[in-house]
Amino acid sequence: MRRPVTRPLSRRSALLLGGLGAAATTVGGAGVWWSLATRSSSRTAPVPGAELSQPSELRSSGGRLEVRLEAGPGQFQLAGRQSRALGYNGGIPGPTLRLRPGDLLSIRLANSLDQTTNLHVHGLHVSPEGSGDNVFVMVNPGAVHEYEYRLPADHPPGVYWYHPHHHGTVADQIFAGLFGAIIVEDPEPMAVSSERILVISDTTLDAGGNVVPVSQMERMLGREGELVLVNGQSNPEFTAVAGTRERWRMINACVARYLSLRLDGQQLQLLGMDSGRYRTPSDVEELFLTPGNRADVLVTTAAGNSVLRAAYYDRGSMAGMMRQRPDPRQPNQPGAAGAALATLRVAGSTASSPSTLPPSPSQLAPSPSPPAPVPAVREPDDLRSAAVAAHRQLTLSSGAGMGMGMGGGMMGFTINGREFSTARTDTTVAAGSVEEWTLTNPSPMDHPFHLHVWPMQVVEEGGRALDRPEWRDVVNVPAQGRVKVRVAFKDFAGRSVYHCHILDHEDLGMMGVIEVR
Repeated sequence: MRRPVTRPLSRRSALLLGGLGAAATTVGGAGVWWSLATRSSSRTAPVPGAELSQPSELRSSGGRLEVRLEAGPGQFQLAGRQSRALGYNGGIPGPTLRLRPGDLLSIRLANSLDQTTNLHVHGLHVSPEGSGDNVFVMVNPGAVHEYEYRLPADHPPGVYWYHPHHHGTVADQIFAGLFGAIIVEDPEPMAVSSERILVISDTTLDAGGNVVPVSQMERMLGREGELVLVNGQSNPEFTAVAGTRERWRMINACVARYLSLRLDGQQLQLLGMDSGRYRTPSDVEELFLTPGNRADVLVTTAAGNSVLRAAYYDRGSMAGMMRQRPDPRQPNQPGAAGAALATLRVAGSTASSPSTLPPSPSQLAPSPSPPAPVPAVREPDDLRSAAVAAHRQLTLSSGAGMGMGMGGGMMGFTINGREFSTARTDTTVAAGSVEEWTLTNPSPMDHPFHLHVWPMQVVEEGGRALDRPEWRDVVNVPAQGRVKVRVAFKDFAGRSVYHCHILDHEDLGMMGVIEVR
């Protein structure tokens, strides 16, 4: 994990500081259920400790899954309180969609919002054309759109997710609750005692339970909500038996918050990240998820109580010190010990358990036998030895006076010096080719880079070649750093996008259009 560092105030930062000072009084608009109250110290206090809930599930059958998703406002339980927010089918998160490779997924999206929306199936390797993963579709208020996605027969198993992607409102709509999980099942079942979906999000609620609007400065920094939630809950609790193996599907659905996760006292094995699966699980102590990343994790339980925590991560800021550190006195916010996201209570031997509650006789049952080996899965083709058709450089920049679009003329968020325009194609690629992209970031803050449809293989970070294949659909490009990736543009042609997955930055222009033909 990159530790906080002190950065000198460069000329760029000084210019940015001036731009931020002018922007700090501008409040960004939002056409959803925002509170009209100004930001104040009056907030909804979270109610922690409820039993962890799981989103409802919809499973494919006979090679098909037909779903109706309604995006709309309503009353929701968030952080243990009644809140006015947005959700799919009346829930936050929306229903989990379970698919198998080769399935046909049909989604009828009904827009009950008062603003335009659409849908992105994040990480799925499906067509971007027509009614597929087409982010250029606009579903107006009151309208319905029919999406259809055919998964390839060899689609990688793993955890994916869906969320809105209408440019200019993406961050607001996700911050208000519009997101849900997608699971592509393994070819062979995995022996686990339990499988859990953990969708991690953040938001800020006022004393009335309304989602709080953010200022223009917060948009430029990338908003981080005061409440960090798992499946819409504040530090929920769940139980397990010692010596069993669980599978946790974890999604970072935050608009801008990076998650450096630990579960001390338990054995963690990483099956894969995003759409990439390892041949064999790897032991880990910490999981690093940028916004949009997912982790597929095995947890072998040991007796005692363990807290899933998200440590503070310094992702930089527009002017070195403009981003406010969270209050460590708040248990739901990252401080010195990190945010407490969820608490796992494991029954068994009480020798190592800090719990003050006496175990029941059933909790003292003998531990089960060791779990069965993890079935092997086919890894994607390693592109390090592939013939490269083109080398490109994409520069993710932010600075004062760079843009005249949504940045209001003060701040620009660009890729290769240009803000997003749906009328322009920025990159044209030959179908079936392999390209190497160098992602550079001269700005003073990290930018997570997301490419739709086609997964990326990371081949170099900070000038160092990776010693094993790593596949991602969101790759962190650190401040003043660079990353090299290779992409196989196979299976599908069409027009799609790449962008910063600090979603405020995407809305402010840090996105480009790619066409594969």
